Amino acid sequence: MGAIGFYLLSVFTWMLALLPMRIFYLLSDVIFMFMYYVTGYRKKVVKTNLKNSFPEKSAKELLDIERKFYRHFADFLIEMLILNHLSLNQLKERCTFSNLEILDKFFAEKRDVVAIVAHYNNWEWYNFVPRVFKHKPIVVYKPLQNKRFNDYINKVRAKHGGILSPMSNIIRDIIDLRNKKITFIAHFITDQTPAAGDIRYWTNFLNQDTPVFTGAEKIASKYDMAMVFYHVQKKGRGRYNLNVELLFEHTAGLPDHVITDAHVKHLENIIKERPEFWLWTHRRWKRKRPQPNV
Repeated sequence: MGAIGFYLLSVFTWMLALLPMRIFYLLSDVIFMFMYYVTGYRKKVVKTNLKNSFPEKSAKELLDIERKFYRHFADFLIEMLILNHLSLNQLKERCTFSNLEILDKFFAEKRDVVAIVAHYNNWEWYNFVPRVFKHKPIVVYKPLQNKRFNDYINKVRAKHGGILSPMSNIIRDIIDLRNKKITFIAHFITDQTPAAGDIRYWTNFLNQDTPVFTGAEKIASKYDMAMVFYHVQKKGRGRYNLNVELLFEHTAGLPDHVITDAHVKHLENIIKERPEFWLWTHRRWKRKRPQPNV
């Protein structure tokens, strides 16, 4: 996106944020119709991902998931556009939490935590967690190729006091916080596709060979951090609940890949229950597992 286009988008989102919330979802309905019936945005990718992930489902069932996904995706796009203009009170009103006592227990014990985050429902609206959690939040991110959009997203994510740490810097930032005796929670978005040169482990995810990042496991086990999963549940249009789900109280000494397999399986089970809320437009399976030489 060029400078002029990004500026125009910024002006548009500012004007959009002035409208009543109910208008947003009327616009979302229009976006859904345009994406799904006119442009067919990434429809081939979505159809292939769904068919390969759920071979047991009928064509009718897959089509139903596909339509529900695009309706939700349109909501998500609108919600992302207005995110930077939502007040803290507006976010708190629409984004609730459950099972925070799990994190409170670890904070009382002065234990650091790894949180697994997925591209499921609206994960971005919870950028205000520094105002809610007792732990100091770190967001571990993979820099985007578009610098302007990358800077915009990072600005939004850091708006309420979180620490942004690119993957290449996370160890340094963790050591710095530990030296300062600041109890923290490191958030890893783990359902992204590693670059070809960064693939260290393959597993089975949604019926397909899938390369996965292992950084969350390595860091958690190195410091014996607890591990939780953020299950973001959609309660209505523009209303979400983040349920903190415990995966491991202790991670040190576990066999290789046990931790990674556990959080991958946990996400898979969530997706199977409500598949329309995962980001199916993502080319998650563009990498192919190398075949052994015969």
